[in-house]
Amino acid sequence: MIREIFESKMATIIDPNLKLPLIQIGYIRDVMLKEDKAALTLIATEQDQTQGVTETQKQQIEELLRTIGVLSIHIRIKTVSEEEKQHISIRALEMQQSQTKSAARPAAPNPFPVSPMVKAGVKFIAIASGKGGVGKSTVTLNLAKALHKVGKRVGIIDADIYGFSIPDMMGIHEKPEPTNSRPTPLQRDGIQVISTGFFVKGNDPVLWRGPRLGRMLSSFLNDVMWGPLDYMLIDLPPGTGDIALAIHQMLPECSEIIVTTPQSTATVVAERAGMMALQTHHHIIGVIENMSYYEDPTGNKHYIFGKGGGSKLAEQLNTSVLAQVPIIPDEQQSTNPDLLKQIYDDIAIHVVQTLS
Repeated sequence: MIREIFESKMATIIDPNLKLPLIQIGYIRDVMLKEDKAALTLIATEQDQTQGVTETQKQQIEELLRTIGVLSIHIRIKTVSEEEKQHISIRALEMQQSQTKSAARPAAPNPFPVSPMVKAGVKFIAIASGKGGVGKSTVTLNLAKALHKVGKRVGIIDADIYGFSIPDMMGIHEKPEPTNSRPTPLQRDGIQVISTGFFVKGNDPVLWRGPRLGRMLSSFLNDVMWGPLDYMLIDLPPGTGDIALAIHQMLPECSEIIVTTPQSTATVVAERAGMMALQTHHHIIGVIENMSYYEDPTGNKHYIFGKGGGSKLAEQLNTSVLAQVPIIPDEQQSTNPDLLKQIYDDIAIHVVQTLS
């Protein structure tokens, strides 16, 4: 995949002051890759530009891109603002501290087995957010439907233990029946589903912690009798807790989509989820900004929750905005159910192309 090769190549270009790869600290942004074309933004300080450091970095990027077959290259130089510089410095310090801690202790053995689905070539996509209430489960379900629509075999693991909602959203009210003492996923509209909610009595709260959560997720991946799959979507709990950590251990090749709203509070906490993905070398496919605006009958857009949060988050995570999903009242969706389908169809096509 050209993006993975690109990120691997860019990781060799080190900032001389922070001693970290430019791409990891956010100095390489707005990356667009298509066939033999590439465009990106290179963030630079005024001092680096004056001393010729930026020009050297630009040449390094161009040379590395040519080694992977990119012929048309456009690099825009953007001077870093004081606010951005402070943000990058804090991020770099956290990364340096994390590296120091990792180097100081021996690597612990991975307690979880590799899922047979990994060996079968299933592509995993975790749907993450920093906080609840941003529509993460809705994004998961709509993306699953869109992937199924383009001919992909899709499964969903509803791992949001504190807010499992996928079964209700899909109209699933029964419990899965075991086959040979192993759980079997339920199916709706061609999509296979397993959920924490299947194994909880009524609406009882889930009072689980670390090891038990890890075992639950491991069981979903290894013990459930899944049918053949191309994609497995994992609806994560919000934040950076035990389930998110377990995903990074069990599925090192998992990709991620970060869901946020335009609100600054949502994007700030969503960045933490994204930074966890980057630090564990998970590929972020992109950001979906949900509840971006409401369009009234006259065509005017109203930005109820603010504006620009998704773009800012994508810039901070060195990725792109996959879609800005509008607010559509239930009555409008019932009269015109195709309003959102095109958005998710486009996302699905992008996902397939990115992960192919």
